[in-house]
Amino acid sequence: MQNDPNAAQGLELSKQEGGKENTPPSKRRKSADKVKGEKGIEIVSPRDLQPPPPEDMALGTEIPWFSLNDIDVGKRLGAGKFGSVYVARCRRTGFIFALKVLDKRQLIKHRVEHQLRREIEIQSHCRHVNILRLYTFFHDEKRVYLCLEMAPGGELYGLLQKRCTFSEARSAWYFKQMVEAIQYCHSKHIIHRDIKPENILIGLRDTLKIADFGWAVHAPTSRRETFCGTLDYLPPEMVLQKKYHGNVDVWGLGVLLYEFMVGRPPFEDTTEKGTYRKIKGGAIQFPPTMTKEAKDLISKLLTKNPSDRLSLDAVLRHPWVSINTSGENAKRLQEYYGGIV
Repeated sequence: MQNDPNAAQGLELSKQEGGKENTPPSKRRKSADKVKGEKGIEIVSPRDLQPPPPEDMALGTEIPWFSLNDIDVGKRLGAGKFGSVYVARCRRTGFIFALKVLDKRQLIKHRVEHQLRREIEIQSHCRHVNILRLYTFFHDEKRVYLCLEMAPGGELYGLLQKRCTFSEARSAWYFKQMVEAIQYCHSKHIIHRDIKPENILIGLRDTLKIADFGWAVHAPTSRRETFCGTLDYLPPEMVLQKKYHGNVDVWGLGVLLYEFMVGRPPFEDTTEKGTYRKIKGGAIQFPPTMTKEAKDLISKLLTKNPSDRLSLDAVLRHPWVSINTSGENAKRLQEYYGGIV
């Protein structure tokens, strides 16, 4: 990864760098609503979201002259611990994007300034169809503003909650996209470390987008020790506080696929202690309706020994992925799901 050390250099939050590395894993939460439009900014059709961004907005770096005076801000799409996300439009060009507004006081209070800088530097350099684009950012005395690609389908977590489970065909369609996104990240020496439906958005034509890089790290050589992520998705090596590498993302993909097809994570329990125990035990309970090919793939992703997990290349070659996402099956998937926003 050609990591520009100056990408977020102008982002001054406080003199304290902050940013605790070892943080208790987060819990699941309710999803934000699907985007249906916004007051004052009309999205007439998907074409409104398809034009490329203005050249100066697509650099992934700070635009010094850019400010709220250059933007029309519309409906709020969702809110989180550090701020909110709005639909926005560039007044000069009419380009529509998502504006993530973060409160500097909250960032400093929770000591995540360093984490935000790292997230900006990583996400702004990513160029992949299944990764949400960070076009640019700017800030003022009170807030940080991230200009992001619009994903009108909302959170994948919301769709999964609504449908309870996905069919094997739809699971494969989504899963392959995520594997290819993580494969791209690993090619740039990025470990994501927090794959889950809440961090994935749905774009046009049912294209999934990894949207949150808050726990991602650029690690070209060394193994990591940071304890982070979401409890249900933690791999055994992290639970056991061992050093780890990119294989934690392979585990995360396995948990994600299981949740697609079953409607819950494989090691879910009523207590945190119970979840930790199940993760360390590694036993997976498969429903009788799941095909043997799907069980085989998930089993090879959720192995306790990281070195025994399938490589991402091998995952894409696995019979279950090939059967469900190639040839006539792929054509039918594109025809059926491609029109869904």
